[in-house]
Amino acid sequence: MRAFWRAIGRVFFWSYERMTWQYDVMVALILAFLFLTPRHWFHDRPQPAVNVQLVAQDAGSRTTTYRLDAGALRTSRSATPVETATLQKRAHDVLRDSVSGLKGTPFQVVRVDPRLASDGSVAYYDVTVQR
Repeated sequence: MRAFWRAIGRVFFWSYERMTWQYDVMVALILAFLFLTPRHWFHDRPQPAVNVQLVAQDAGSRTTTYRLDAGALRTSRSATPVETATLQKRAHDVLRDSVSGLKGTPFQVVRVDPRLASDGSVAYYDVTVQR
């Protein structure tokens, strides 16, 4: 039993020399922890730098309209917006992460309306959500 506690103490205080099998096992365990631990265990989510503005609220129908920058809903592989269902899913994710009033509460994206600039490109999106 004494040998067991001595081994635990050596692991805790990292007293094994390099090029020993114990040292290699400890390094392998550390690397396995680093690479195999799921990211969500640490709540490590990059915070989006998205400009979200409240445009309108309708208490009767429980809808709220937010204005999102056009760049917030574009895919990374092309400059054009993706299809409607994916666009609504992306808008939902951006609003959930950006608007403090929507974090942790269920809501549904009802409509995503692109607003065009004078040159015909999308300037921003008006996203209507319902709680």
